[in-house]
Amino acid sequence: MAAKGKDEAADAADEAEAAPKPKRKLPLKLIIIAVGALLLLGGGGAAAYFVFAGKTEHKAADPPPKPPVAFMEIPDVVVNLAGAANERTQYLKVRVVLEVPEQAVIAQITPVMPRVMDAFQTYLRELRPSDLEGSAGLYRLREELTRRVNATIEPARINAVLFKELVIQ
Repeated sequence: MAAKGKDEAADAADEAEAAPKPKRKLPLKLIIIAVGALLLLGGGGAAAYFVFAGKTEHKAADPPPKPPVAFMEIPDVVVNLAGAANERTQYLKVRVVLEVPEQAVIAQITPVMPRVMDAFQTYLRELRPSDLEGSAGLYRLREELTRRVNATIEPARINAVLFKELVIQ
């Protein structure tokens, strides 16, 4: 029996040496859950910061109201359009209104109205019927007439040339 007790004690000592004490490790699932929660909270915080960072509670002052624009009628302009020698002559009739920023500009334009009409006549006579096709052609015509009027009445300026009637015959 004594030998038996010694063998048991030796076996117990061998087992103790063979199996070291287990260290306390965190389970892998717990680590993954913790990292996921941190990413979720960090992402939510960053999203909230970017969404709400630019917004302020104070109201911006209302922009000052724009002064009312004024309109100035121009006499009708009738010109023959440029074309090839063997084509029939086509005519263009234009009725326009100038949009000016304020009533005082009309007083500045009135004395130089013959120059404005001359600028219209010389430009319109160079046009071909194909130049006026489609909305792009009318847009280019409006922009060019606006540029020429502004060059003629400088230092005053107009906002736009508005078409009341445009007939090609």
